[in-house]
Amino acid sequence: MKKNFTLATGVTALVTVLLFAVSCRKEGPRFCACNPNDIVIAQSVFATGLNNPRGLKFGPDGYLYVAEGGVGGTFMSTTCMQVPGAGPYTGSDTGSRISRIDREGNRTTFVDHLPSSATSPAIGGFVSGVADVAFIDHSLYGLITGAGCSHGVPNIPNQVFKVNHDRTWTTVTNISNFLMNNPVTNPDPADFEPDGTPYSMVSVDGKLYITQPNQQEIDRISPKTGSIRRVIDISKLYPGPTNWIGPTSMIHHDGNFYFGTLTPFPFVQGAANVYKLTPEGTLSIFATGFTAILGVTFDELGGLYVIENTTGNPFPTPGTGEVIRVDPSGERFTIASGLNLPTAMTFGPDNKLYVSIWGYGAAPGGGEIWQFDVTCAKSHGFKKNTVNVN
Repeated sequence: MKKNFTLATGVTALVTVLLFAVSCRKEGPRFCACNPNDIVIAQSVFATGLNNPRGLKFGPDGYLYVAEGGVGGTFMSTTCMQVPGAGPYTGSDTGSRISRIDREGNRTTFVDHLPSSATSPAIGGFVSGVADVAFIDHSLYGLITGAGCSHGVPNIPNQVFKVNHDRTWTTVTNISNFLMNNPVTNPDPADFEPDGTPYSMVSVDGKLYITQPNQQEIDRISPKTGSIRRVIDISKLYPGPTNWIGPTSMIHHDGNFYFGTLTPFPFVQGAANVYKLTPEGTLSIFATGFTAILGVTFDELGGLYVIENTTGNPFPTPGTGEVIRVDPSGERFTIASGLNLPTAMTFGPDNKLYVSIWGYGAAPGGGEIWQFDVTCAKSHGFKKNTVNVN
């Protein structure tokens, strides 16, 4: 189902030449640059027909699993606290899903009838549902961010759930309940989500770790017991509203966690950072100068990739997203710009980069996954790949 690489709005993605570092492995590990004339960049739309695609991971079967925000709903809760500014939400018990995409880009529904909700139309009707997915061995877990009474889904809390063999799903832990009974030190009352807004989930040594940007925390969940505990309360360091940073996408790399931040609205250009969190709980800034980060990952050579959802604008704006690579030396390269509201990315077993496009803001079925393949044709340590983009 691959096709020519175009934006749905007709805005052509600006893919620039990437001076890609490769491992030379001469006289010990070091990095050397590929001649720009030898750079080969292939890009394509890998899959279409998605509803607000968010987090994505490759499974042990080699297929790509995509969490979808869904299509929202129409039910409005009146018996619980509403979200200031963004509310009232309207929701549905069955508006989102997890899709599985095969090697040819064909989409099928893997898990259906998951909750979805949308903010007030006054602020754009931002849709959320399933935020991310993760695997522990062959078991698939999902992270719900669009549920809970404050989101118009009173019968289902925000949670981590496990997908059963028959593709039904079972709650592992109730995130809504944990947040309400274990408040952070400095919540922002002007933008408080009672059920939270969990965004990213990674699996490490049989445990699941999630980010929660609204209340600024990272939590650890044991799938076997359902227990949840707070790893770090970031609100102690960055209390809202003026200092709020909002941890979004997270990756585990080299024994540490790395996560990007959103920063308050309107977006402050260059104010978002990538942070490093050690297993001991020490937090430090790893890379600076980004805007509205919604995706982070690393390549096999230690290069950091960052999704900037929107650049040059104070609010989410289609056609202004970017993917940036930060070389281990600190040098930065723009891999792609002009993207429509990208929300997540992951590397596949083929070492190609897969990015969720139109992660929100498109009509139902308007979400896409794009594939990027960056290679050096004449390097010592960089294999040349040939990709059919037709």
